[in-house]
Amino acid sequence: MRQIPVDTSAATVMVAQPPTPKVANRQTGEIATDRETGAPLMTVDVMFVMDGNAEILNLTVPNTGVSEELAMGTPVALTGVVARPWENEFNGQKRHGISFRAVAVTSLVAANVG
Repeated sequence: MRQIPVDTSAATVMVAQPPTPKVANRQTGEIATDRETGAPLMTVDVMFVMDGNAEILNLTVPNTGVSEELAMGTPVALTGVVARPWENEFNGQKRHGISFRAVAVTSLVAANVG
């Protein structure tokens, strides 16, 4: 699968919705896991602001890469962000989009304390 690295160094990023477990199967409630490490996956919605434009991105992150205290509005740093184009067909309807994944979402508030 194609992965496109995303440079976030010039962006301002803050939490739009706190992390929640990523559900693999809504019927069973099974939590999605990372294929390589087996770590449970989380989703974090972030507001990504660059060049005066703001977007909400839904990031998938291993739970080991989510720092504590990611409340709404917390400024964060993103590590290892990649975009992955996707396409599927369900009931004869083709859908496509871009999913975003990060190695880590780290609170900048915690980094400045002490």
